[in-house]
Amino acid sequence: MRKRPSRALVPALAASALFLAAGCSADPGQSSAAARTPDAGTSATTTANSDQPLAVAAAPAAAATSTAVARPGTAGGKARKTSLKVKSYDSHTRRAVISTVTKGTSSPSPTGTPTPAGTATPGRTAVGDVIASAPAPGAPDGLLAKVTKVIGETADGTEVQTAPTTLDTLLGDDDAKGTVPVDPASFDVERLLPDVKVSWAKTGDIHAGPEGTKVPLGSLRVDVATKVATAEGAPASADASVSGFVQVKPEVDFSYGGDASTASTASDGSTASGPGAAYLGVSGDWTSQWALKGRAGATAKPVRLPFAKLHADPVLQVGPIPVVVNLDLTCYFEISGDGRVTVDVEQDLKGDFKAGGTFGTAAGWTPVNESHMDSSPVRTSVTTAGSVKAALGAQATVGLYGAVGVTADLGPYLRGEAAGTVTATTPVGSGAKSDVAASGSWALYGGLDLSGTLQIQLAIFGTPVIQHAIPLGTLHREWKLADGKM
Repeated sequence: MRKRPSRALVPALAASALFLAAGCSADPGQSSAAARTPDAGTSATTTANSDQPLAVAAAPAAAATSTAVARPGTAGGKARKTSLKVKSYDSHTRRAVISTVTKGTSSPSPTGTPTPAGTATPGRTAVGDVIASAPAPGAPDGLLAKVTKVIGETADGTEVQTAPTTLDTLLGDDDAKGTVPVDPASFDVERLLPDVKVSWAKTGDIHAGPEGTKVPLGSLRVDVATKVATAEGAPASADASVSGFVQVKPEVDFSYGGDASTASTASDGSTASGPGAAYLGVSGDWTSQWALKGRAGATAKPVRLPFAKLHADPVLQVGPIPVVVNLDLTCYFEISGDGRVTVDVEQDLKGDFKAGGTFGTAAGWTPVNESHMDSSPVRTSVTTAGSVKAALGAQATVGLYGAVGVTADLGPYLRGEAAGTVTATTPVGSGAKSDVAASGSWALYGGLDLSGTLQIQLAIFGTPVIQHAIPLGTLHREWKLADGKM
């Protein structure tokens, strides 16, 4: 289990739920959902008609512990809401304890005694069930698993053996598409440098952060101010500082397009449709304002210094199904140069970005990589000859149920360079002062780099396995902010 950073934001709000897959299991001997008797806490409503796309939205707070169950390959076995809960999970043995909470009581009760055939009575956990759960004890990233064995009853519920599975076993030939904002208050924050401040704002006039800091609704802002130490091996000692903020309004983009023509039968007799299309990515609005001042004693090789790590497990509700998205953001600054140029620059940057992976049956997984930014220099000054480049950016990773699928690195930067000559003339035999003349030019550029990779774990959609990481490719843009003569 990944060690979580301690929560540094003011209220500890539950992480939003990303995919709600729900349902109670069926007796495989019955021929229709109507003939099955649901358990006391289970909704008898089936999923939406497969001709209608499933709604995608942030799960309500009440669904923060939701669990869904489906039994693929059986009549009436589509995912549906259920009262079953993952009481505990052991990631090493893949064993889970499943309980049910009946109406009128908050106490869990066993989910039924298994039959000799290894199945369960109607409405109970059984072999072949696919379980999708929001974050639960032992499964902080949520749980997506298939029941392979019913072990027996415990005081907390029914213990089962599970195995990994994929989303197509839940979504089948349904379609779903949506973009869901991530609650800024749901992020855990780990500050990596002393002078880091975190701010956010949400509806209801709820705000966190230093007094007077203005943050748009739904946005998360991280401020930093620090000295830049002279890098080892740099040609000269120097004194420089970086200060500013990164502000982002993160959103998770998800889509799934079922395709009955890709259906296949597994060795256990179950049927999985497999998607004809899929997409997973991260996007959002971006604002940053930052300044670099002094003579940066860096090296030609960029030196990166992370100053804050943020993590959230938002949960989307896709029709009746729960799917958990895991989102990490690492804010950093990066600097390189020759240790000679002295700068005093400040830049405002605003825009948006999108990075992810899209799947189609013809092309397989391909990258999506977009960013639109506008910048303006607040002040500019470059003196002496040399060069420097500094970036203030963020690396984002997004995945499902603890499996990282997409990594994106957005790095807006400033680059300054100066070139010139200095001449001195002293009259012979004269006590007059030397005449010193300097000539040359300088220029300051803004730019951004957006890069990343698609990971093998994207096969969690039920698509063919990616044999190796696929680079997103580098999106590179640069523009002149100012120039002048020395």
